[in-house]
Amino acid sequence: MSTTLITNATLVTLNAEGSIIPDGCVLIDGTTIAAAGVLDPVRADTVIDAGGRIVMPGLINVHHHLYSTFARGFTAPGEPARNFQEILERLWWKLDRALQPEDVYLSALLPMTEAIRAGCTTIIDHHASPSCADGSLDLIEKAFREAGLSGCLCYEVTDRNRPGEGIEENIRFIRKCRAAMDPQITALFGLHASMTLGDATLERCAAEGRALGAGFHVHIDEAECDAKASLRDFGARPVDRFARAGLLGPGSLLAHGIHLDDRGQKIIAESGAMMATNPESNMNNGLAVTPLLELLRLGVPVGLGTDGMSNTMIAQARAAYLIQRASRRDPRVAFVEACTMLLQHNRTIAGRVFPERRGRLAEGHLADVIILDYTPFTPFDASTFLGHLLFGLVNAPVTTTIARGRVLMRDGVIPHLDETAIRRRAVERARALWKRIA
Repeated sequence: MSTTLITNATLVTLNAEGSIIPDGCVLIDGTTIAAAGVLDPVRADTVIDAGGRIVMPGLINVHHHLYSTFARGFTAPGEPARNFQEILERLWWKLDRALQPEDVYLSALLPMTEAIRAGCTTIIDHHASPSCADGSLDLIEKAFREAGLSGCLCYEVTDRNRPGEGIEENIRFIRKCRAAMDPQITALFGLHASMTLGDATLERCAAEGRALGAGFHVHIDEAECDAKASLRDFGARPVDRFARAGLLGPGSLLAHGIHLDDRGQKIIAESGAMMATNPESNMNNGLAVTPLLELLRLGVPVGLGTDGMSNTMIAQARAAYLIQRASRRDPRVAFVEACTMLLQHNRTIAGRVFPERRGRLAEGHLADVIILDYTPFTPFDASTFLGHLLFGLVNAPVTTTIARGRVLMRDGVIPHLDETAIRRRAVERARALWKRIA
């Protein structure tokens, strides 16, 4: 295995003590970190001089929709959507039905170049492409392997096009991942939301997931329409349907949870399930504010995702911090909590769906390491780091991204991907996709 040594670095270790180590080094051996700190002279195949810059673990996105990439710049035909249900019907459900296999592949590969540039090295994705569901997760896996990032994939089961659409793709891909035993790519059992899942489909998903020993990745209470439709059509709220079916538990990841009431929050906390919040996307959709502080107080591991909107993770922490303060009219809240979600809870969530430890500059952890071009002009240590994160590092360019021990970007260059060709082909595919939607 090859070795890489990063020298002359200001290390943000994200260890239990929050240690910041000036003039530190990181030694990478294969896919793991062999040592991090003030090291004795050591030889390595590749040496990267960080030039005193900030070096920290690669960032993690716990809820993405890579397939939404080609929506950028697109305006859905007809009157503007007035609510979330109409956003789904007029934009997303038309877009996902129009996707073809090459669209699925390119709409995954293109945002991965952006993720590399933003220092995001691990993505938990939630996919839908009804016209080419079978084998679609293989196309996304191909993009992950070409880009060099780690991914946890699933297919969004729903009854909105045909009963149980996507069940077989989840089963097939979960089995494929288990047989391969390759920690770079893992899988969850994906579902859309309570409002589009009939009882028979929900029960079958739960049974198949249990038989596979898989966790579930599902949207819950993203907007009022989810609970309203669930009560109307099935006589129960989403959290009660999921609990009754056996979907909740430490291996399951729930997205959004905006309209969970106190009882629903307690049910999730008692189940040990994980939660993903997506503040920028929620604001873009005109949704209410997730009860983050309440969920956190109950011990729910709430992490941060982008919901397909971007690939910049520090920005999600700042958005969560700002919207909580604005909505509660309280400038005392959410600063530490927002940073904790990004730096600790995302790591916890990844630890439940991937076998490798990540998110720390520590021996034995996955060699996901990024270098940011940031020179502090105020004291920079463990007591001030969070302020630098939300108000400085959020805008700092990433110069080098290493994932799984492989240098994916150095000095702003991604040598193994032809970004110009990828973007040129993406424009062609997006233009054709937009015509099909219209």
